Amino acid sequence: MISLVNVGLMSEAFSQKSSAFRIARLKYDGGGDWYNDPLEEPTLLEFVRQHTNIDVDPNYYYVDIASDDIFTYPFIFMTGHGNIRFSDDQAQRLRQYLENGGFIYADDDYGMDEAFRREIKKVFPDKALVELPFSYGLYHCVYNFPDGVPKTHSWDENPPKPPQGLGIFIGKRLVVFYTAESNVSDGWDPPEVHGDPESKRLEALEFGTNLVYWALTH
Repeated sequence: MISLVNVGLMSEAFSQKSSAFRIARLKYDGGGDWYNDPLEEPTLLEFVRQHTNIDVDPNYYYVDIASDDIFTYPFIFMTGHGNIRFSDDQAQRLRQYLENGGFIYADDDYGMDEAFRREIKKVFPDKALVELPFSYGLYHCVYNFPDGVPKTHSWDENPPKPPQGLGIFIGKRLVVFYTAESNVSDGWDPPEVHGDPESKRLEALEFGTNLVYWALTH
């Protein structure tokens, strides 16, 4: 088991209903399937619990942007295959969440890329998504990923496109992390869901552990 220190700082700051670290799926408007593959977060958090000393709650939670509950989750996850739509009020609320210490991880499930890039610009019209260098600490904090984001799935790509890890920063703090052309979160599902090789699932779960650790400590 990997021993990690100071991992409770962010969760304490967010006054979670439980002391255990939780992830919430973001429910968004626009018609996209924000709810797809609900076993991803529980499976990832079970892996984190088994391989680190981070206290986690491996249950599935979702949160609406309009709910005050959003401010009780230090880590918000969003994914999907279709459209996303943030109203001006929702964009402002997400910005408030992020400026107050929150973290959003978004994973394109091959279908939401155009919509996500458009809508996150509403949240931060003054900032751009920038590709993180392979030397960035998130790629090396628990498990080592010298080539950045792993490639979990390729859909209708001939040849496969390289995966991307992009971020938005407030000061030096990464507040939005977005993976494209990779679909890491599908690798968090139980093996029978997508039939991924065990090596791909392990790689995705280890990468997810890095995400949890980075969000908690930064």
